[in-house]
Amino acid sequence: MNDAKNSSQSNIKFLSFDIDNTLIDFHTFKSNFNKIWRKYKPADVQLSYNTGRLIDDVLDLIKKDIIPEPDYIISGVGTHIYNYKEKRIVKEFNNVLDDGWDLKTVESIINKINHPISEQPTKFQHAYKRSYFFHDASPDHILEIEENFNNANMDVSVVYSGEKFLDILPKYANKKNALQWLLKKLNIKTEETLVAGDSGNDSAMFDLKEIKGIVVSNAHEELYQYTKHRQVYHSEKAQGDGVVEGLVYYSVLPQVALDATNIDQSEEDFFVKQELDQIALEDEDENEKINFIKEGYKKAIEALKKNITPLGFSACSIKDNEANGTDENYYSVWARDGAITLIGSLPLVHDKEIHECQRKTLETLFEHISRNGQIPSNVRIKDNVPDYSGVGGICSIDSGIWVVIAFYEYVNVTKDIKFLRKHIKEIKETMRWLGAHDSNNDALLEIPEAGDWTDLFGRSYNILYDEILWYRANVCYGRMLEMLGDHEEAGEYIRWSQVVKKEILQNFWPTTQQQLFQSVSFAEKQFTLGDTSYLIAQTTPFDFSWRCDVLGNVLAFLHGALDVEKAKQTFRFMLGVGVNDPYPVANVYPVVSPGDPDWRPYYTVNLLNLPNHYHNGGIWPFVGGFWVKFVNKLGFKEMAVAELYKLAQMNKEGINNEWEFTEWAHGTTGKPMGKAYQAWSAAQYISACHELKIIDK
Repeated sequence: MNDAKNSSQSNIKFLSFDIDNTLIDFHTFKSNFNKIWRKYKPADVQLSYNTGRLIDDVLDLIKKDIIPEPDYIISGVGTHIYNYKEKRIVKEFNNVLDDGWDLKTVESIINKINHPISEQPTKFQHAYKRSYFFHDASPDHILEIEENFNNANMDVSVVYSGEKFLDILPKYANKKNALQWLLKKLNIKTEETLVAGDSGNDSAMFDLKEIKGIVVSNAHEELYQYTKHRQVYHSEKAQGDGVVEGLVYYSVLPQVALDATNIDQSEEDFFVKQELDQIALEDEDENEKINFIKEGYKKAIEALKKNITPLGFSACSIKDNEANGTDENYYSVWARDGAITLIGSLPLVHDKEIHECQRKTLETLFEHISRNGQIPSNVRIKDNVPDYSGVGGICSIDSGIWVVIAFYEYVNVTKDIKFLRKHIKEIKETMRWLGAHDSNNDALLEIPEAGDWTDLFGRSYNILYDEILWYRANVCYGRMLEMLGDHEEAGEYIRWSQVVKKEILQNFWPTTQQQLFQSVSFAEKQFTLGDTSYLIAQTTPFDFSWRCDVLGNVLAFLHGALDVEKAKQTFRFMLGVGVNDPYPVANVYPVVSPGDPDWRPYYTVNLLNLPNHYHNGGIWPFVGGFWVKFVNKLGFKEMAVAELYKLAQMNKEGINNEWEFTEWAHGTTGKPMGKAYQAWSAAQYISACHELKIIDK
């Protein structure tokens, strides 16, 4: 992403990874790391495990094919080194540990400590390690233990981790010293080494000078605090998937390895098979379908270029639409529309005309950022005048969020670090303005009614769609700071994004199955919601909405807030209720009808939000583009192509002409509605074509 990062990626020769809750789940042993490493491992990189487990435990995991075969095993929190290829303990290292180590004295000192400490089972003990349970020990408790050993003239390592595990080791025995000794023996430099961990006993590994590191998203706060000043990669994914993500970041593994963490091809999905069988009955020629999709791609570029203006992308083609009353708003550079258009059109960044418009869209919006950090809702093209509010004078919260995301995506593709440095101040101000909407400091934003893209649709407070974008914006801002070398603040934002994600899942995925040590969500306390198969649309202190926000759920998986298991449940639900019929996809299920408690009188304004119209269950082509990418990310490539074909059919439907890429369509008839040549409709179709690799980059 920048010169510093690229240089750090080119020379990794040795990996030193913790196992439990870093590579695998401690309780279930689940992990994608084994299959991905075996498929993509580079020939010139050595793998080692650096774990608190003893050697026999690790060998058992390898034998059961839970973790791949390594080159070395550093076991017992740095007390043994095992050469896996030669099947022997490296005895030279143990000679180093004997100095000043007296097992009986260790036991005597610990037994005299006036705190509730108990021995761990025998299988965790050996000649160079004594392990205990010490729950919720404070830093003062650990300091007291260290002082007791100092007073006895014993120089040992006291390692506390996971808020309950206490290990007493020889003074030279820890994950750092063992790794350092092994690297010296192998003649490998620390800057050529990459470590990964999740808890306090991994912290020593990150101490080595110029070492590179991965901290997985499920890491304990103790490791995060210890590594926050260091140059580490904070993953968005947990455990093995997070390690793979880090390996891709450091270019040890190819990008395709990260894609493999999103899908599970081990089972055939009944709903997808049923859908494909129905498509097969239509007996359409596959080549004709692909050719039709490619025709749509060419038409989408033409439609997109109709929206190029001196200030950036217009919402719809000014030349091809008449302006009546409030419709003049369409003749603006909209923050939300422009950002989504920019993201969708990034595969065309090589096209000079489109690239310049992408850049100008961002510059126009940054030019009009308010004194308190608000990105304008839109900027009128005819006079370059910004508007900061929408219907009823309500501000658009998601405009700023989308711009943060789009700016990151643009810089990530173009590698234009100079442009990033120029505008990072505006992004920082926008993030501060957005963060102020978390007025109760619960990590979620409070959104005013009609304060996002569904600007004539009544939802408010904690809205799934906005919270997902907020999660993603924190990740994107963290990654941008990472590009600029500010690893400490970058880590703060990546870490905070994980808090946001946790709150999203807890509040928007109701379940009657209480998780151990997990607090009950507000919604579960106030309402017996039961179990859901998707993230619900909205929660407030007084209410909730059971409706399925299709775009919110799709973005949740695309942005990594929802795991593949939950995403498949969501997909099956949405497929079952037909959100993709007749075209992909209706934005909400079920629609709101008059008499429903969620009905608002203003839904009849301009007859826009009648049932199956506009935001009330209308079909949106730009959402359809995200839907296609959602289906493809789940691993259902064949169905994703079929959905892209349906999307092409809808985009061809026009009010006056073919291939108008209209704004929306009726939710049941599929008849095109709204403005013609909508920029984000065309751009997200383009993006979907590239995502499915139907169009070569």
